[in-house]
Amino acid sequence: MALEAPAQKPDAGTARAAFGATPNSVANRPKTTRVVSADVTVLDRLREIWRSRELLIYLVRTEIKVKYKNSFLGLVWSMVSPAMTLAVYTVVFGTFLKNGIPNFVIFLFSGLLLWNFFQTGVLTATGVIVNNAGLVKKVSFPREILALAAIGSAAVFLFFQAIVMVLFMLVLQSPPAWALLWLVLVALVPTFVFACGLGILLASVNVYMRDTQHLVTVLVGAAWFWACPIVYSYQQDVSPRLADHHSTLHTLFAVIYFANPMTPLVMTFQRVLYARMGQVPLTVPVPPGTPPVRAQLLPSWPVTTYVWADAAVFVGSVILFYVAMIVFGRLAGNFAEEL
Repeated sequence: MALEAPAQKPDAGTARAAFGATPNSVANRPKTTRVVSADVTVLDRLREIWRSRELLIYLVRTEIKVKYKNSFLGLVWSMVSPAMTLAVYTVVFGTFLKNGIPNFVIFLFSGLLLWNFFQTGVLTATGVIVNNAGLVKKVSFPREILALAAIGSAAVFLFFQAIVMVLFMLVLQSPPAWALLWLVLVALVPTFVFACGLGILLASVNVYMRDTQHLVTVLVGAAWFWACPIVYSYQQDVSPRLADHHSTLHTLFAVIYFANPMTPLVMTFQRVLYARMGQVPLTVPVPPGTPPVRAQLLPSWPVTTYVWADAAVFVGSVILFYVAMIVFGRLAGNFAEEL
């Protein structure tokens, strides 16, 4: 009987030769593979973010803990900081550059409260991917969560700053418009969506163009702030300059001014928290025997005007968020190589 020799497994060289490969072909391949586009839809990525919501909550808590690590006062600093800012602005605009607005600290804080949330969230989210490069390279998770966690931590600070606002209102006996408190939520939701969309978009772009973070700091921290009626009154300082409807320049200025999404949102907060609609006496010096100067500090718009304006911002914010998710998805594939 003839015995057959056992079959031998081909070695690595034989296998490569069978498929037309050479021993050096693998080594000659590019070391990195660049992803041009992502096949995952926005809806699928939103589902993935929802499934990773526990990670999102954990990152928000970690962001807060790291910020106040080894700090004696801890979260109290989130209330001390806005109080000091209020004190500086009140002294400057209430003593040296007198604007005559009664309870100016409440007027200022009602707009500054919303603006601080938006500014802190967007500035933190812009650099969050670069600042967490080690985590992005080693762990697989929806990268958008990092930007959303930055917005979430800003929302926590908003809560503590709102406590400071309540204390100021109690001390100065300046109650809000109780019947319109629901408008706070109407303005807060578009602000949150707008901050998330802008934060996600800027976070992805900043990975490729690192100057983005510095540019955003200048634009948001300086120029954009003064484009909102926070330190000044819209009705007293801006509206009179927009009254000339026959001037093309004034019309263009009005369009640009209200194209700022934060303008109607800030004005909504002022309408609820400052709650001074009618003619109020301004604390400005007048000649003896002359009646006090009176002015209307807030527009006499119906509540529906604020609702529709905030609704328009919400629609625009949703569109921005959708576009930001698409851009982030196309750029996220190369984050590890760029970092």
